[in-house]
Amino acid sequence: QVQLVESGGGSVQAGGSLRLSCAASRLTACMAWFRQAPGKEREGVAAIGSDGRSSYADSVKGRFTVSQDNAKNTLYLQMDSLKSTDTAMYYCVAASNDRWLIRRCLVGDVSDLPYWGQGTQVTVSS
Repeated sequence: QVQLVESGGGSVQAGGSLRLSCAASRLTACMAWFRQAPGKEREGVAAIGSDGRSSYADSVKGRFTVSQDNAKNTLYLQMDSLKSTDTAMYYCVAASNDRWLIRRCLVGDVSDLPYWGQGTQVTVSS
C-alpha cells in the first residue's frame, strides 16, 4: 500500500505559478500527476520514473516540471505560466510493481494506477 497526500493547490491568476506537493509513504517506480476538470475526461499531466526520466502531456510541456525528493518521499509539480484551461482537481498517483502499469505510467497513461491521493484544487482565473 502507498498513501499519498497532496497539497499546494489554490487560486491564482493566469500567468502565475503554483507548486503542488505529494507526500508519499514511499515512492514507487513511477509517480505521476493527473487532473480532472468538471465534465472533462481525466488527463495525465506528468510522470517521473525512479531514474528521474519524466514525461509530460503536450498541453503542459515547457510550463510544468515534475520532480521528486527521494529523501523526503515527496513528489512535486511546479506549474508556471498557468492558464485558465489548467483549472482542475489535481491528483497524485503511483504505480504498483506491475511492470505493465509502470511502462504505461512512464508515458503518461495513469489509468488503472492503484494508488491515488485525495486531490488538490487548482483554479486559474483569466
